[in-house]
Amino acid sequence: MSRPINLTEQNVAINGYDPVSYFAAHPVPGSSDITSTQDGATYYFATTENKTKFEANPEAYSPQYGGFCAVAVSEGKLVPVDPETYLVTDDKLYLFYNGEHGNTKPQWEADAATMKSNADAAWAKGDLIVPEM
Repeated sequence: MSRPINLTEQNVAINGYDPVSYFAAHPVPGSSDITSTQDGATYYFATTENKTKFEANPEAYSPQYGGFCAVAVSEGKLVPVDPETYLVTDDKLYLFYNGEHGNTKPQWEADAATMKSNADAAWAKGDLIVPEM
């Protein structure tokens, strides 16, 4: 079963941010001139080196839960994210909502083990909803 991916209207993942950059120092926007497509999602990269790293192992660099908010997924929901509100834990990228309804990253950090367990279970089950925002 394929899982949803958080994409822009142009099928771009992570709002155009370079997924490899999260593992280096801090996230940076990628370039529409340096792209790779995986599972119907287009990823942008800041450098050709980052593109090469991603293509060698996309699972290592792709955000968890299709790039949706990790806290929302733990609650059975698919919610967009702020690409600059994130955590890299155990070599995995987690993204979070940060907008007019608040920042969900502190909620995750307060009990990451439970949140991750709930999110993993909800993601595996697959019947996630898109809430009205």
